[in-house]
Amino acid sequence: MIDLCGFILVSLPKEPHLSLECKMIAIVDHAAGNLFSVERAFRYLGMEPVITADPRQITQADRIVIPGVGRAGSVMAELERTGMADAVRTCFQQGKPILGICIGIQIVFEWSEEDQVDCLGLIPGQVRRFPVNEAKEMKVPQIGWNEVKVIRPHPLFEGIEEPAYFYFVNSYYVFPGSKDVIVGQTQYGVTFASAVASGSLIATQFHLEKSGTLGLRALNNFCHWRD
Repeated sequence: MIDLCGFILVSLPKEPHLSLECKMIAIVDHAAGNLFSVERAFRYLGMEPVITADPRQITQADRIVIPGVGRAGSVMAELERTGMADAVRTCFQQGKPILGICIGIQIVFEWSEEDQVDCLGLIPGQVRRFPVNEAKEMKVPQIGWNEVKVIRPHPLFEGIEEPAYFYFVNSYYVFPGSKDVIVGQTQYGVTFASAVASGSLIATQFHLEKSGTLGLRALNNFCHWRD
């Protein structure tokens, strides 16, 4: 079989200690791109996700995904305008599994340097822009494959062996207020947190839906993870 990015797929075995509690996955529609790629990835895995901007549907879901490519200011404006911001905060307080992808990892923090905007505030910390030196040796945004070093175990990375490479598109990176939430790190001019977790929330800077077999494996793990 061929996966969504053209890579040969291996089977994705169900881990016996992970419990499938995944009747409904709500993909948060904050009017930014890439939502349908995430939806297709979940459908490939046999799930039935729903792309929604309805706060009630989000709070009724079993799992919530915040994906997309966009600016922090416009994404937060849409979440606040529709009431989805409070819906996500409620789900976090209730301990429902939440997955943030790309812009989804950035807006779960308190504040972003991009657009100087307050975010959801689920995890203490900020979002900063990659530094660019005068020689321009490092291109911003970062676009392409990069290694993620898992620094503490998390069910999202169950069965994923290192070195593990995932696909990134980002000009900004998260700077957590505590190192305790960092699950994975990546080097790109600076060493930054590329995966973070707090309670029932797990978020990645890299695009799981664009990361071949490893990305599909991680999405499958999320579907079976119970905090």
